[in-house]
Amino acid sequence: MKKNSRIDRIDDELKREISEIIRSDLKDPRVGAVVSVLRADMTADFKYCKVYVSILGDGKAKKETMDALKSASGFVRKLLAERVNLRLTPELAFILDDSMEYGFRMNRLIDEVARNAGERHSEITDKNPVLLSVVRKP
Repeated sequence: MKKNSRIDRIDDELKREISEIIRSDLKDPRVGAVVSVLRADMTADFKYCKVYVSILGDGKAKKETMDALKSASGFVRKLLAERVNLRLTPELAFILDDSMEYGFRMNRLIDEVARNAGERHSEITDKNPVLLSVVRKP
């Protein structure tokens, strides 16, 4: 089902406000890792909102942070109701999104492959002077 622009604008506002609430108002010590709110998807009836978060840290820190966010969802919802003028404040469901960590890992692997390919390329051209002249021609 296609979402309309009003819901998209509200999703963006919810994302911005939830991010600010987590950063400044949430005092739970379990939320010590770097938490980024990536996306907020509200249903068309405005009752529920899935909040996708990325947490940088080890597995234990991720689990503790997710537990803290889930237990504080009522508090976050209350503050959200005060800050965003909606008839209904949606019920929040925090979902862990590992796409940023996956992207970092892929970049690291690509860099490693490129570095290995460069070393291998230099080994091949050093052993064969004919290839060296062909490779370095403009």
